[in-house]
Amino acid sequence: MAKTQDFTKIMQDMMASFPMDTAKFQEGFKSQAALGEKMSKVALDAAEKSTEISAKWAKDTIAKVGSLSKTKEEPGEYAKAVSDFASASAEMAAENLAAFAEVAKKVQMETVELMLAAGKDFSEDATAAVKKATDEVTAAAKKATSAK
Repeated sequence: MAKTQDFTKIMQDMMASFPMDTAKFQEGFKSQAALGEKMSKVALDAAEKSTEISAKWAKDTIAKVGSLSKTKEEPGEYAKAVSDFASASAEMAAENLAAFAEVAKKVQMETVELMLAAGKDFSEDATAAVKKATDEVTAAAKKATSAK
């Protein structure tokens, strides 16, 4: 019967011949975690501000509905109250939508800044890794040619 060859030793030798710096993986993980933390902070700040805007808008609208629901002496006063409510609602909508737009603009700017910083860090790390790998390959090539 044919016996299956054990490739364990061959694979171990092959992996040992490829030097690997696990510190780079750890640094990459830490960088990714730091970026995730910063992005989460941006998102949570935006959610908090958006919630504050929504709560204020709801509170103001409820206050306006309260004045709308009061009993009036003349039928024309109801029409005026509805008209005033509609005007105030349109004004509040414009103000609050502008506030939401400011929050979105701030989130966009902070996100771009974070991504640019992360890209710069990644570029510097990649350049350093390529230089190190080039140096190692050059040294190995010199060693191989001088051994002949």
